[in-house]
Amino acid sequence: MRLLTATATTFALALTLSACGQPAEENAAEPAAPAVTTGSPAATTAATTTAATDGKPAAFAQCAACHAVEAGKNGVGPSLAGVFGKKAGGVAGFAYSDANKNSGLTWDEATLDTYLTNPMKMVPGTKMTFAGLADPAQRKAVIDYLKTLK
Repeated sequence: MRLLTATATTFALALTLSACGQPAEENAAEPAAPAVTTGSPAATTAATTTAATDGKPAAFAQCAACHAVEAGKNGVGPSLAGVFGKKAGGVAGFAYSDANKNSGLTWDEATLDTYLTNPMKMVPGTKMTFAGLADPAQRKAVIDYLKTLK
């Protein structure tokens, strides 16, 4: 029995190694071709930043790592449900930094745009250690999405 197992293992290893460096089989799936885009680079960037599942912009994936969109569901960060138009530091049940609670900010388009560019610069002492979204199209997509959260 041991000889049979050893022979089968050796055979499998030989088959695996024989394929090293060989071209892929003809019937193997080919990698997807790169997307062909037309228009300006800005239009291309905007299109790629807004394509995501469930209406969420792709850039929101970074936000979703810490923030939920369901009301009352806080994670590492507070829930973002209904955040647009509200005062900073106001989600019940979340332990905000004093810097955020005392910032006096209201989350409108201009405030969110500046904050999402560099949260720690806008509110020194915030717990949000996110480096920011440098791309204006990504920020706009995230802000537009935040407006839809009720």
